[in-house]
Amino acid sequence: MKNKNNPDYYYYIVRVNIKKYRKLANMTTQELADKSEFTHQFIRDLESLKLTRRPRLDSLGRIANALNIDIRQLFDDIKWEE
Repeated sequence: MKNKNNPDYYYYIVRVNIKKYRKLANMTTQELADKSEFTHQFIRDLESLKLTRRPRLDSLGRIANALNIDIRQLFDDIKWEE
C-alpha cells in the first residue's frame, strides 16, 4: 500500500489518521459519529482497513471539524508497518 499510484493509497492514510486523531481526542466511534452527524456504522467502516468505502471530501471535512483538527491532518504521513 506504500505505492502512491495505488488508487487506495490516500484513503488508507485517511483511515489510519481518523482513528489516530479520534483516539487522541479520547472519543469513541459513537461520539465521533454523533459529533460529525454520521452513523456509527459509517465511522466504523471508515476506520476499517479491510473495507473500501471512499469518503467524499465534504465528509472528511465534517469529520475533521468534529475532531477539531485541520482537514489536512487527515493526510499526515503515517508509520508504515513492514
